[in-house]
Amino acid sequence: MRQINTLKRSVHTHLVSPALNLGQHLTRGLHTFGVRTDGVAAVEFALIFPLMISLYFGAVELGNGLLVNRKATNVASTASDLVAQVDIINNADIADVFAASSAILSPFDSSSIVITISSVVTELDGTTEVAWSDSMNGTPRAEGERISLPPGVATPGSSVIWAEVDYTYVSPIGKYLTGGITIEDDFYARPRRSIEVLRTP
Repeated sequence: MRQINTLKRSVHTHLVSPALNLGQHLTRGLHTFGVRTDGVAAVEFALIFPLMISLYFGAVELGNGLLVNRKATNVASTASDLVAQVDIINNADIADVFAASSAILSPFDSSSIVITISSVVTELDGTTEVAWSDSMNGTPRAEGERISLPPGVATPGSSVIWAEVDYTYVSPIGKYLTGGITIEDDFYARPRRSIEVLRTP
């Protein structure tokens, strides 16, 4: 009988031990899997890298857009100010004004910028109309065209030099996503040496 009981315990031990060992190995493996961090940094970097790149290029695009907008304003103010400093202006002078004003856009491409300079006269009855107009890469305003100026810009019996700028900014990245961005600005300047700046050939 003692031999039979010993044989039963031996058989039971041989049957249970593999199951226990398997459970222990599974438990140890799951625990190790839970505490291992190998590759986590690489996975996190792969997840946030596209976002980081998007934020970087977005910041560059925003900065360039703000810079171009500021330069467009400077182009308009410079063009009107240069013309307002003289009492008579001719074709050569206008060409110089266009060249000097468009150069402000550097390092951005200025070949497509549209600059329109007009002398707007306010009659004694308060009506305002174009006395003359010139344009670079665009169409000048018609002589005699009625213009509505902002309040306080014109007074009866005076004139203003009105510079308009129209520029389409196309960024290296934006041209594939949104295309060009149109920037429009204008500026008014009163003649400094006379009531009206005259235009000659």
